[in-house]
Amino acid sequence: MPTAFQRIYTKVEEITKATCTVRATDVGYEDLATVNGQLAQVVKIMGDEVTLQVFAGTEGVPTNAEVIFLGKAPSLKVSEALAGRFFNAYGNPIDGGPEVEGEEQEIGGPSVNPVRRKQPSELITTGIAGIDLNNTLVTGQKIPFFADPDQPFNQVMATVALRTAADRIVLGGIGLTNDDYLYFKSVFENAGALHRIVSFVNTTEDPTVERLLVPDMALTAAEYFAVEKKEKVLVLLTDMTLYADALSIVSNRMDQIPSKDSMPGSLYSDLAKLYEKAVQFDDGGSITIVAVTTLSGGDITHAIPDNTGYITEGQLFLRRDTDIGKVIVDPFRSLSRLKQLVIGKKTRGDHPQVMNAAVRLYADAANARTKLENGFELTDYDERTLEFAREYSDKLLAIDVNIDTDKMLDTAWQLFAAHFSKAEVGIKQSLTDQYWPENQ
Repeated sequence: MPTAFQRIYTKVEEITKATCTVRATDVGYEDLATVNGQLAQVVKIMGDEVTLQVFAGTEGVPTNAEVIFLGKAPSLKVSEALAGRFFNAYGNPIDGGPEVEGEEQEIGGPSVNPVRRKQPSELITTGIAGIDLNNTLVTGQKIPFFADPDQPFNQVMATVALRTAADRIVLGGIGLTNDDYLYFKSVFENAGALHRIVSFVNTTEDPTVERLLVPDMALTAAEYFAVEKKEKVLVLLTDMTLYADALSIVSNRMDQIPSKDSMPGSLYSDLAKLYEKAVQFDDGGSITIVAVTTLSGGDITHAIPDNTGYITEGQLFLRRDTDIGKVIVDPFRSLSRLKQLVIGKKTRGDHPQVMNAAVRLYADAANARTKLENGFELTDYDERTLEFAREYSDKLLAIDVNIDTDKMLDTAWQLFAAHFSKAEVGIKQSLTDQYWPENQ
């Protein structure tokens, strides 16, 4: 219900598919309002002409609709009570629990001043060997999974949430199916991990435009735990392609001229303002962002993954390995640009050389496979690389592998010894003497 001091406007000047325009004063950019009882947000101010984006669309909105400005931008009440809860895109509970009390924070604020940032140097493990061994993550990093829509990326994100050595996990579910939403909820509850997870969810049944609020809600919660509680926070955002599609829908409905692949010209800055919230603070708190970007037909040149790649510090590619019938983290197309800050420093000293040797031998197996496909005779070394590649994929690259980093390295040494001589592996003598399995 409007309060006594709220002005009610009843003359809508213009209506488009997603917006309406009224003449009003004392209104701020991004302020919330209700239009004919539906929630809306100020997206443009020209003099006294105020354009509002109606989240549920403008169908059925008359020209004499009541427009009531709420006098504030979207916000979230932050406190320890966020933990273990599920919220919608507006920060309202959807799990049947009570409203959260706490300090009200506007969402979508600026990223951290560079002078307050610390060089990332803390290891963050996921328990997934394809990440921790070959593409080690660092606190304060921002990195996406690139995956085809039919791959089990949400299952991977749930696995990361449960296995990652972080104080707090914040999930931003963008355009989830009800099945995926219930999957996340049941997995977190059954694992007994709800106490450290905060979830913001927009489903396919909710208005598409609401997806634009979810990442900011998740990052506002993350900032509270990282800044106020000095916690190591991991933010999981899935699927950022659906976020960008929502940006495109709004842009097109506002008759803006589209850029590449029908995306708005502001796509880069829209994505960057989110990803740049990743930070390592001097006092120990940190925000690490792992996101999912689904690919259209595997097209890495599409505007969404293309812009994402310029912003983030690497990417993790999911690929189904037909030889073992499992989804793996592709060692050729995946890259963590910050891994050199921790491998061999915060992990075992043999990590860098084991990682490099394994990928080189895996590449030799790819060459052998090409020879086989083209009808060339394989050498004994070729045959052994193919056997190594199958076991390497099954025991280390598959997303269902859950072991710690030392066990990953020991497993790699066992695979080396099972298929190759010390000279073929090419790791320096001091490390080979120390780690080569004695029974081989």
